[in-house]
Amino acid sequence: MRGAMQPVSRMACNGAGFLPIILLFSHTEHAVMSDCYAVIGNPIAHSQSPFIHAEFARQTGQDLHYRALLAPRDGFTSAARQFQAEGGKGMNVTVPFKEEAWRFATQLTERARLAEAVNTLQFGAEGILGDNTDGAGLVRDLQNNLGFSLSGKTILLMGAGGAARGVLQPLLAQRPARLTLVNRTPARADALKRQFAAHGEILACGYAALAQPHQLVINATSSSLHGALPPLPETIFTPGALAYDMMYAKEPTLFLRFAAAHGASRLADGVGMLVEQAAESFTLWRGVRPDTAPVIALLKSC
Repeated sequence: MRGAMQPVSRMACNGAGFLPIILLFSHTEHAVMSDCYAVIGNPIAHSQSPFIHAEFARQTGQDLHYRALLAPRDGFTSAARQFQAEGGKGMNVTVPFKEEAWRFATQLTERARLAEAVNTLQFGAEGILGDNTDGAGLVRDLQNNLGFSLSGKTILLMGAGGAARGVLQPLLAQRPARLTLVNRTPARADALKRQFAAHGEILACGYAALAQPHQLVINATSSSLHGALPPLPETIFTPGALAYDMMYAKEPTLFLRFAAAHGASRLADGVGMLVEQAAESFTLWRGVRPDTAPVIALLKSC
């Protein structure tokens, strides 16, 4: 008979943020082992995923063990196979392994196929399912948490790398009035425009060609990681515009500070997207959707 689930510990929050704890739950000595999940990346010590999934498991009564897994940069496949062989049920995948996970999966969801990147793996008898929950997480954060309807809006998406690729189709599915993709190398933006042409109209250009203001400006570049700012015109925000940075930090990023100084009335970082994409993964694995609002609030309070 399965023993009662006992919390070993919860993540602690201090001035530096949440401290990652690998073991989330254990059972009494006669217990059957919990289902095992992990997040894999390099680096990985900063990941909030163990905390997020611990909260999801606690609120939904799910019996699981979730840990952070550091893999060598050339060792994703062997680490993932070993985790699967040890009985792992699924994995979240973060940088720099999302494209390798896309190749590793034996089955792909449509959104993962389009993104050419996978952030969620599910191990099953029929193979390895790869999914990409980033775009769904972004859309849920924008519409459900921030109350920003995407239908009929003008959207500027900055960047043409994996982050932008992963959210393009979900954004287009909401039928914005116009979606403009901008990149320092216009040819890269144009390539994505052609790839996603069947899913909606996209305007592609370089920063120098930006002229019209937008109601939603999304930073999907890595600039905020380096304290940099893409060369946006100061007139890029409509009155009442929302500026959204997929990155998150304790203080507003340079992009968000720029937006606040040049007309954007609403600012948001990527914490909500982080939690919402995790909820999509959790739902795929466990068949129950957690309540994301209290988890977002906990992360933002630290």
